[in-house]
Amino acid sequence: MALNNTYGARLVQQETALGAGVQILLLALLGSATGMGPAGWLTGLVFAVASWAVLSRAVHRSRLSSFGPANRVTLGRATLVGGVTALVADSFRSSPPVTLFVALTAVALILDGVDGKVARRTGTSSALGARFDMEVDAFLILVLSVYVSAELGPWVLLIGGMRYTFVAAARVWPWLTAPLPPSTARKTVAALQGVFLLLAGAELLPHVANAGVVALALGLLVWSFGRDVLWLWRTSRSRAMTAGETSHVAKDVELIAG
Repeated sequence: MALNNTYGARLVQQETALGAGVQILLLALLGSATGMGPAGWLTGLVFAVASWAVLSRAVHRSRLSSFGPANRVTLGRATLVGGVTALVADSFRSSPPVTLFVALTAVALILDGVDGKVARRTGTSSALGARFDMEVDAFLILVLSVYVSAELGPWVLLIGGMRYTFVAAARVWPWLTAPLPPSTARKTVAALQGVFLLLAGAELLPHVANAGVVALALGLLVWSFGRDVLWLWRTSRSRAMTAGETSHVAKDVELIAG
């Protein structure tokens, strides 16, 4: 059994390394198609190496014996996100081909709805898979925010930075780390962020319309995060009050027993 587990772990690590190799191949294809400059190449390579290192460490710590079909879908999506990241980094030198940028981003967004379904249907859902999916989503939104902010202004970065601000705040206020109840509204708002940012970045609408679309995305995101933070705060207060009452009851029982 130990040998089988070790063999499975090696296969998982090989799959993560293969993902990094495919990422570099995609960069080569994009470079030849767009004449990508040093910034795009460097950013894409850093993304490939960093994502491989982080994923490999997470896989090792989770002791997976099989990477699973859902994680393979997410890994493919991460590869596309790496390509988008390289194009966005290169956009500060020259505008990337809009069709290529839209195509890569659109496929990455579409696949976001695939990996979860694959995990449920194959019974391969895992904490690692959920975290992997979430981190790829968040990074894509951040990259799209950077791209769109070049046209609409730095305020767009609030969209991409909100999730990371929430994570940083949770280090100061641990009650923010409590699990949230499932919410269709939360999932819908999160999915719309990528769609709205892609629409604004596709250059299909006038400047004012793009600003309105992105402002709507930001408003929905603020509402969603605000609702979740309020729920977490109220839940933490309720638990603190319950714990306090329990403590008082325990002390009273001790006094009576004494």
